[in-house]
Amino acid sequence: MLGTIVNSIAIILGSIIGLLIKGGLKKRYEEIVLNAVGLSVLFVGISGAVSKLMLKDANPILFIVSLAIGGFIGEWIDIEKRLGKLGDMLQARFAKNESGISHGFVTASLLFCVGTMAILGSIESGVKGVHTTLFAKSILDGITSIIFSSTMGVGVVFSAVSVFVYQGTLTILSSHVQNFLTADMLREISIVGGIIITALGLNMLKIKAIKVGNLLPAIFIPVLFYLPVVQNIYSKIIELFSKIN
Repeated sequence: MLGTIVNSIAIILGSIIGLLIKGGLKKRYEEIVLNAVGLSVLFVGISGAVSKLMLKDANPILFIVSLAIGGFIGEWIDIEKRLGKLGDMLQARFAKNESGISHGFVTASLLFCVGTMAILGSIESGVKGVHTTLFAKSILDGITSIIFSSTMGVGVVFSAVSVFVYQGTLTILSSHVQNFLTADMLREISIVGGIIITALGLNMLKIKAIKVGNLLPAIFIPVLFYLPVVQNIYSKIIELFSKIN
């Protein structure tokens, strides 16, 4: 849990710094900085997904199925709406005079939680007790939170709670299921995560309004796909189709 704790603290400290300089930025500067961050998020998502998809053993179909099924589940649960309500609740409780806290909270939470470093770093922390990846992520998140909070406000501070709960849960779970985790599974999770980050970038740039929160369950579909029982069924289906052809 050490890596997750450090990560959460880095976000809080970065957000505080960003809030301190927020009043000193003119609207046009806030806009160009936010666009720059949006472009960066878009690039990180695309490069992360493509780099993993180009690997020899990558499954070119699984990410499509994962996003479709995960999106259906997320829409049914309506995660995006629930995150928004949580942001509104935080605003009513802690920042009544602050506008747009939900936007900052949801956007920052998604960016900090969905990425490859968050997933793989948490697993590495739980399985090996090594926190190098999460320490590196802490530096990146701390810098990003400065920019985010200076343009989106106090909502970014509360994303530290999301990171703590999400990464902490992954760390604890991975320590108990490490024997089931495979390189193939982690690769496909990274691909789906990269695509979701790309969607977040499109949202930030106002190119396309996507309910990114509702896509979150897609990250866990590859885990189900690589379960032994599912792999056996999949192998039999492939074998059947090969005989037909």
